[in-house]
Amino acid sequence: MTRPSLLIDTDPGVDDALAILMAHEHADVAALTVAAGNVGLGHTVRNARTLVELIGAGTPVFGGCPSPLVRAPDEDAAFVHGADGFGDVGFAEPKHPVEAEHAALALIRLTRERPGELTLVALGPLTNLALAVRLDPDLPQRVKRLVVMGGAVTGHGNTGKIPAEFNIGFDPEAAHVVFEAFPMFDLVDWEATVRHAFPDESYDGWVAAGDARAAFFEKIFGTARRFNAEHERTGFIAADALAMAVALDPGMVTRAETRHVAIELDGRLTRGATVVDWQGRLGGTPNARIVLGVDQDRFGQLIAGALGAA
Repeated sequence: MTRPSLLIDTDPGVDDALAILMAHEHADVAALTVAAGNVGLGHTVRNARTLVELIGAGTPVFGGCPSPLVRAPDEDAAFVHGADGFGDVGFAEPKHPVEAEHAALALIRLTRERPGELTLVALGPLTNLALAVRLDPDLPQRVKRLVVMGGAVTGHGNTGKIPAEFNIGFDPEAAHVVFEAFPMFDLVDWEATVRHAFPDESYDGWVAAGDARAAFFEKIFGTARRFNAEHERTGFIAADALAMAVALDPGMVTRAETRHVAIELDGRLTRGATVVDWQGRLGGTPNARIVLGVDQDRFGQLIAGALGAA
């Protein structure tokens, strides 16, 4: 597998952490651009710095948008990830710095410096990327590939609004901007991640066989694992990790559908829903390759490698 070059927009977050570990194991990472989402921006930036320091990488971290573009969010995900986003373990303040440049400006600059080279992996709310696109409408043409973790393509969301998935529901306007700006992107939705959960035994085996990265992830995963068990989410669900796996190894996709996908902005019950024109009734140009199935063994191998268990 060719080692890709990645630019990661993220809101760490436990599942973001696993995805970022995967990226540093299997790819070259140009930068982490960070937004608020799972928890507030102060925590997400700190968590990104903590991860880079754990890995021993020099990956630059750019802080970005502390809130959605238009409306205050209805909820964050602290009840899943812990108040600090990393399971409330209480890690020491990282020494790895945060860069002075805003994340949106970093997205613009890095894609200008490396046109056609970088796969952009969006693991959180799309606020930073939407702002960058509004500042520089040519940005999508410079990105080699965009992979988005977000949405619930048949309405089985994971937020207080039933059809909405968290990343899209946190900032629907930003998702609307991005989905309209990019002529084509890969969409890895929440429902796909549930279908591709691993047995708990697989996860436990990776942790037992892994190195310091596995020990770190096991610490931060405790809060989320308890939440999943209490809410009948069975197995090891690794949402951002699945999107990262698709970014790292496009050939692992076994089933996908290319359709037009739009974002509902105004519905009283459906704000933040990803609306897929499955039957081509609305005349929109297809803009998303919706990932419906992947090779589970290849997915597991990427996770195992990131935890030092391969």
